[in-house]
Amino acid sequence: MKTLLISDIHANLTALEAVIAAAGSFDATWCLGDLVGYGPDPNQCVERVASLPNLLCVMGNHDAATLRRIEIDAFNPEARTALVWTQQQLSEANAAFLRERPEVINVDQITLVHGSPRQPVWEYLLDTRTATANFEFFDTLYCFVGHTHLPVIYHLPDDQRLAHLIVPENTTQVTLAPRSIINPGSVGQPRDRDPRAAYALLDMDDYTCEWHRVSYDFASVQERMRQAGLPERHILRLAAGW
Repeated sequence: MKTLLISDIHANLTALEAVIAAAGSFDATWCLGDLVGYGPDPNQCVERVASLPNLLCVMGNHDAATLRRIEIDAFNPEARTALVWTQQQLSEANAAFLRERPEVINVDQITLVHGSPRQPVWEYLLDTRTATANFEFFDTLYCFVGHTHLPVIYHLPDDQRLAHLIVPENTTQVTLAPRSIINPGSVGQPRDRDPRAAYALLDMDDYTCEWHRVSYDFASVQERMRQAGLPERHILRLAAGW
């Protein structure tokens, strides 16, 4: 069974549609949160994700903030501006969909969260020490996360005290080794200096995971953002992948 892994769409429908088209045929979808925030297409992105086959989807911090479950004062000024705009735009039906998303999902020896197994909605896994500490907070073989917008694997062998860091590149295929924390990267706002939308495909038959990047028309997204009055910083970063 082939599973599409997506995260951090951030209301960027053009990037999301490019990923879905590039992924081809898949049997299930695991979304690691942050469907909204930053971008100009919150309703369209929620509805498109909800339509994907055999969907499992967790809540991200921007999803939670849009629902007023996190104080927006916890975000930087530009992110707050985008969140207020998103709150004003999001339909009640799409808010209800986000409201129903759990913080943690466990399925087939895999844990799904947005941030980390220790703090599912908010914590960033940006270094090996933080990642290593988080292995104590899940007991499945693998944990899939988003939030950092960076494609990465943290692997902790049984005989090691510190997790190994692996940075997969486009079309990198890995047979996942227990125990690992895996991030597919961001669909809608990559931050690894590569502006192409990121996603991964997981083969559940042999636990092989393949990372992919796909170009999309980010200029059209930038134009919609400008028309909506969204922060210029978020507009500019789409072109540079930061």
